[in-house]
Amino acid sequence: MRARQLWFTNPRAVEILEQRLPPLESGKMLVKSLCSAISAGTEMLVYRGQLPTDIALDASLTALQQQAAYPLQYGYACVGRVEQIGAGVDAAWLTKQVFSFQPHASHFIAAPDQLIALPEDVEPEAAVFLANMETAVNLVLDGNPALGERVAVLGQGIVGLLLSSILARFPLAQLLALDEIGKRRNYAEWLGVHRTFDPKSDMQIAELKDALRLPVELSATPNAGADLIYEVSGAPEALNLAIELCSYSGRIVIGSWYGNKSAAVQLGGAAHRNRIKFISSQVSSIAPELSGRWDKARRFQQAWQMIRRVKPQALISHRIPIDQAADIYELLDQAPEQVLQAIFIY
Repeated sequence: MRARQLWFTNPRAVEILEQRLPPLESGKMLVKSLCSAISAGTEMLVYRGQLPTDIALDASLTALQQQAAYPLQYGYACVGRVEQIGAGVDAAWLTKQVFSFQPHASHFIAAPDQLIALPEDVEPEAAVFLANMETAVNLVLDGNPALGERVAVLGQGIVGLLLSSILARFPLAQLLALDEIGKRRNYAEWLGVHRTFDPKSDMQIAELKDALRLPVELSATPNAGADLIYEVSGAPEALNLAIELCSYSGRIVIGSWYGNKSAAVQLGGAAHRNRIKFISSQVSSIAPELSGRWDKARRFQQAWQMIRRVKPQALISHRIPIDQAADIYELLDQAPEQVLQAIFIY
């Protein structure tokens, strides 16, 4: 069996290579891909050459254990159908539709513990959002939003939109979202966000601060600011805006992976005096305080439930053959406002 694989060969360079897969071993399965989703956040770090080179691509995914050195494969949201099974594999797997954290490729070989069977009522184009929905669920668990809180989400890419769609189901006093791209703000409001703002507009930031009852001069004003802020924009400098908007003793959950990008974060003023809590949220593990009650299986179960409710396939803006990969990555790089969610079809 020969597979067509997407390889990042250099910064801003991708190629589709045809590779012969090894013979199917005992305990393994051959999966034919149906679709795979491009991560416009993490994957663009790979495309732009902005990954740190001193750590593996992922801490827990078998397919992404190599160091970040070109040429490399990347991708973690693939849906396919099991076409062949090796010796010792339960025959019930044959023809099942499955999700796997695999790089973009027409076919791949995986063990049963690398595959998640799709629920019968979830279509492949909805299931392709599982990884990002799991991240959104994890962000909610780490932030622990409470009744009547004011919550702001910085960044309305796919993870930000999925996160907002979950938060919209909470009894919050305010749910606010920020993004430079108008189309994303429109989708956020469609998903249930109360108000959206352009972080590049001084007028809209002033309106946002007024909505949060923040004074012109930053101070620890009682009952002002957002109780909980999520930073999922991918821009390290957004942390300074998060600090400006945060309440006394508020929480800032950092869900972005910045790669090798950095920015000067103002920790000497309001961040210090207002006792702000910074929480790093990463989906590879469960927060220690939750691990006695939550495990990854329970988190996946909740992610599937949110996929059923949100129906995220409505966010797909581009369905393209993998042969056109170079064009879509260039578009994401140069004109991200034109792409909401792109998926490869096989």
